Amino acid sequence: MDAAFDAEDDIFRKEVRKYLREATPKELKYKVENGVAMQREDVIGWHKILHKKGWVAPNWPEEYGGPGWSLTQKYIFDEELGYSGAPRLVTFGVNMCGPVLMGFGTDAQRKRFLPPMLAGEEVWCQGYSEPGSGSDLASLQTRAVRDGDHWVINGTKTWTTKAHWADWCFMLVRTSSEGKKQEGITFVLVDLKTPGIEIRPIYLMDGLHETNMVFFTDVRVPVENTVGEIDKGWTIGKYLLAHERMSGGSLGSHKTLLRQLKQIAQDDEVSGGRPLSEDPDFAREIAKIELELRTLEAFNLRALDKMSKGGELGGKALGTEANVFKIRNSEIHQRLTELKMRAIGYYANPYLLNALSHGWNEPPIGAEYANGVTPGYLHFRKVTIYSGSNEIQHNIIAKAQLGL
Repeated sequence: MDAAFDAEDDIFRKEVRKYLREATPKELKYKVENGVAMQREDVIGWHKILHKKGWVAPNWPEEYGGPGWSLTQKYIFDEELGYSGAPRLVTFGVNMCGPVLMGFGTDAQRKRFLPPMLAGEEVWCQGYSEPGSGSDLASLQTRAVRDGDHWVINGTKTWTTKAHWADWCFMLVRTSSEGKKQEGITFVLVDLKTPGIEIRPIYLMDGLHETNMVFFTDVRVPVENTVGEIDKGWTIGKYLLAHERMSGGSLGSHKTLLRQLKQIAQDDEVSGGRPLSEDPDFAREIAKIELELRTLEAFNLRALDKMSKGGELGGKALGTEANVFKIRNSEIHQRLTELKMRAIGYYANPYLLNALSHGWNEPPIGAEYANGVTPGYLHFRKVTIYSGSNEIQHNIIAKAQLGL
């Protein structure tokens, strides 16, 4: 179900596919395909492999170490990553904070932070959500009070993904209470080794440790770590969220899930010795989700074409396209994991948490691909909530397009 690209793009795709097939360590590919939790050294090791090739930051311009790819090449690369079974990087630095520094940071900030970010020498996390400020991010209360050349930060951030792996955190803090709640917010960079920071794990429904609570008590951060104007960080925050919601725009990992689902349905039997793929109800569900996936792909390629022609997206503000993509992408993702659960049936439960965290110590029961199905299903219940819940996305679209 690949979309049509021109001959030059097809050559590029073959180059990327060949490289990823040969460069991806077998043990990492095994972990991805079987739902085994990645460790920090796994992800950083893969980051450094891509960095050595010059492919770790597709969205960066050449002057900062990017590959200088076209928008179409970036799309193809992201799609092939999803096909290949390669692990996903911790993208908060390269895909989110890096572009912010290029667009809003000072020369000194770019010189200090971009090279180690690109090389995988410093890992970043995102400090946005708070216990009382999730989808309504503008209500955040973590406060930064200026004391000479420093901010003194007090407050709590929650759902902070990979904070326990990270060296630095980019975060939104309240520096003023005047005006609308979107005003008085500032974007700052915080060294997580600074005294006064405590990171506590949050274990999600899959039983694994990915997110955290991060507590800030009188944390002193140099004012020079402020990105953009003081009290004007909301604009930067929105810019960054649009990139997070679009998240590459390609659907390679979803196509891989669909391919696996079709294979499972072909291999597994229902009553009468027939494969599950011949069950009319299940076959209808697969056809429906494939049609929705193709439709979303067409939507993405239309947005890609508009961007490549310098349309209203302009490569800077993705607009409501990002909100639409976030909604449909997350809904399709959840449906695919639900169908995989249905296809595997009783082999999906129970699962052994230690096996997913540290590897199996004995042969699994049933097919090995079943090992991570239940944790994956549970884990991805979150995708319709993070980056602004889908209900909030609908409100944003209605306001922007309908004036409601």
